[in-house]
Amino acid sequence: MKTLLLTGASGFIGKNISLYFSKKFRLLTPSHQQLDLLDAKAVSDYVKKNKVDYIIHTANIGGSQNQTNTKNIIDINLRMFFNIIHNIDLVERIIYFGSGAEYDKRKPIVSVKEEKFGQNIPGDDYGFYKYICSQYTQRLNSKKLICLRLFGVYGPHENYLIRFISNAIVKNLLHLKIKINQNVNFDYLYVNDLNLVLNYFLHHNPKHYIYNVCSGTKTSLLDIANKINQLSNYHSKITIINKGLNNEYTASNSRLINEVKNLKITTIEQGIKTLLDWYNENLDLLNKKEIINDKYANLCVVKK
Repeated sequence: MKTLLLTGASGFIGKNISLYFSKKFRLLTPSHQQLDLLDAKAVSDYVKKNKVDYIIHTANIGGSQNQTNTKNIIDINLRMFFNIIHNIDLVERIIYFGSGAEYDKRKPIVSVKEEKFGQNIPGDDYGFYKYICSQYTQRLNSKKLICLRLFGVYGPHENYLIRFISNAIVKNLLHLKIKINQNVNFDYLYVNDLNLVLNYFLHHNPKHYIYNVCSGTKTSLLDIANKINQLSNYHSKITIINKGLNNEYTASNSRLINEVKNLKITTIEQGIKTLLDWYNENLDLLNKKEIINDKYANLCVVKK
């Protein structure tokens, strides 16, 4: 059995990856106390000692709406990234996650293709950090390093207080109003589809180094709220606080689909239904007081 090192296993995406690959690999998910990713020697020693074959690097800071004021985003994230990449000759493959923010979220990102990368330099620290990683990946030109550029990933274990789909679902289940700060078109991918993509690239040589990993289908927040009402037993009132549409955030997944031939993308309806059922089963674990207080409702930046 091959050995897979997964960083950031306690996060939303990391937790789902861990559950999916736990029986497919000898899975290593060290905590920060067990492995400090800012310590280059410690990372190299860990990779050598455990004879790691593959690395999936998901650990980072500053990517969530509630982390926008985090300090040293660029420095900390790049140090972790390069401490991982430093060991590329010791492993068979390293996969890390890019972000649609690399295309610069100050402008609408509409069905963007990978070839458009580099036309704009992101203005925010998180997007700029991811931009640097992609520039490095392109220049390294090695099939041992793959960037999967993510847009809107959703599913079980995400932060339901700030992630829209989960937040809207739990509000519906608690018979609360669904609030939308400003409507916007997104591209949402169900998290298990990401696991299928990871599984493919852990077992196949890639044709490219960077892939947009998304559904390839745009859907608005209002559409999602309406779908939740249709699929649920309760009809929540939907309120849009600010008029107009915010900057679109969608991408083309044609490069991915052309390569991963048998990939079946979960429709937004299927994903919402699955997540509704999951939250129904775990309703007693939710922090209902925090959901009602809704203190993260205004974190979204409004386009005037």
